[in-house]
Amino acid sequence: MENTSGRGPSSEVPSEVDRWNWGAFLLSWIWGIGNSTMIALLVFIPLVGFVMMFVLGARGSAWAWRNRHWDSIEQFRATQRTWARWGIAVWLLVPLFLVGIFLTITQGMKSSGAYQVALANARANAEVVQIVGEPMSAGTPMGNIQVSGPDGRADLSFNLEGPHGKGTVYVEAEKHLGQWEAKHEVFQDAATGHRIDIKQP
Repeated sequence: MENTSGRGPSSEVPSEVDRWNWGAFLLSWIWGIGNSTMIALLVFIPLVGFVMMFVLGARGSAWAWRNRHWDSIEQFRATQRTWARWGIAVWLLVPLFLVGIFLTITQGMKSSGAYQVALANARANAEVVQIVGEPMSAGTPMGNIQVSGPDGRADLSFNLEGPHGKGTVYVEAEKHLGQWEAKHEVFQDAATGHRIDIKQP
């Protein structure tokens, strides 16, 4: 059979080529640029983008065959297998990378002086202990911490839970000369909504 690749709409697409393309489906616009199939850029259009992934998977091979010259069917299929492997790798590694970043950030917050000071204050407060009970466990802190040399500021919240109840600690803390101090800290009982001032401003 004559090699008709790269002739646009007039190219005859061999049956060995016109198959589902995992590289096009998984890498969409990246695959499109690499295979001279600019229609793949439609994935950036809201709502259309999700549907376009499946269209690329179904029609991508035919479009790539028509839009670029390929030395042979074997070369085309080998190249598309490589795209598919890269697509699988990206979809597996990117989530792991994002999870790693999240765990690193939360672990950094948990080991921060601001969090440790706030947690110690909450555990030492008799009203909090009465509501939550002992032993109490602390959840992952959320919020932000900004540090510049020996100074810094933190706005955090985290859950406290024990055998009697649970609630949320909110804290505004500041760091001066390397030392963290809670400037304002409250505990909110999850059951009643009652707030206890652990540290008043």
